Amino acid sequence: MTIPRTEHLVLPGVLTVEQAAETVAGILAVQREDGAIPWFRGHHLDPWDHVEAAMALDAAGAHEAAEQAYRWLARHQLADGSWYAAYADGDPDDVTDRGRETNFVAYIAVGVWHHYLSTGDDTFLDRLWPTVYAAVEWVLRLQQPGGQIGWRRDDDGTPTTDALLTGCSSVHQALRCALAIAEQREEPQPDWELAAGALRHAIRHHPERFLDKDRYSMDWYYPVLGGALTDAEAKGRIEEGWDRFVVPGLGVRCVVPNPWVTGGESAELALALWVMGESDRALEVLQSIQHLRDPETGLYWTGYVFDDEAIWPVELTAWTAGSLLLAVAALGGHEATCAVFSGDRLPKGLDPDCCTRV
Repeated sequence: MTIPRTEHLVLPGVLTVEQAAETVAGILAVQREDGAIPWFRGHHLDPWDHVEAAMALDAAGAHEAAEQAYRWLARHQLADGSWYAAYADGDPDDVTDRGRETNFVAYIAVGVWHHYLSTGDDTFLDRLWPTVYAAVEWVLRLQQPGGQIGWRRDDDGTPTTDALLTGCSSVHQALRCALAIAEQREEPQPDWELAAGALRHAIRHHPERFLDKDRYSMDWYYPVLGGALTDAEAKGRIEEGWDRFVVPGLGVRCVVPNPWVTGGESAELALALWVMGESDRALEVLQSIQHLRDPETGLYWTGYVFDDEAIWPVELTAWTAGSLLLAVAALGGHEATCAVFSGDRLPKGLDPDCCTRV
């Protein structure tokens, strides 16, 4: 087993070397021997959060454990290219939600590209390419004429054509990572490129094509985090929602007006701020959620109800720790994490606004 390296995960007021090592160890303690990473032992695994935790392991140099997480997905991919939305404690034979969600399925492309950039392992990329290809093809079968992607297909095959802005923003990033993988393998996918461009156009210009989830902070920052909004558009969106969602000294609300800040949303906002070049504000956000850290495990509580001064729910989730480690890794200059979230090595596809590569 590769020994995790945490020197680049040190951030003033956020993590020391020892604390970073404890957090990585906390995620590893949640991971099953078969590679599955549930939210916590005894809870469910969903494919998106499983990948986020695996990416954090790669950011810490725990590459073998991360690879086992991706192998778990490859082994248990359904024949149509998808995964179920939830597996009890990561047990592939105990499915608790038989729906299949597009952003859950697409996100493997982000993780696989991140792992490749972290390791340079061409054999891994070759082995996982069929898994990524099948997943992307499944997702794009739910793309609507307006570019947005329906968020779910029920177990009986019935598609939900309604689209979620957060989910589609995540899919946008995943499509770009999938295109990067295809380019690395010299197997161009022009249809994926067109799909990514149409999706970006919908996110940028057609809010009416998405369900109204304006109360949720993820809908606020995810178009920036997923790379669909950049530069002035990104800055304008973040400034517009700042006072609604950010609680100084405590973190980011999950949903307004509820007095509840959550670690995952806070860490992801910090990552979005880093993408925009606002590292100072990103650091402040990460420092503000250290009240969620559990010193015994190195993991982080999911959230805090500040009106009642109470941790809620009472759970320490691997994906919350993973999101924090990824944000810290970006601020610390971890090359693979920076590349995946900054978009420096990702194609953006065809922009329908001008019909040229951007």
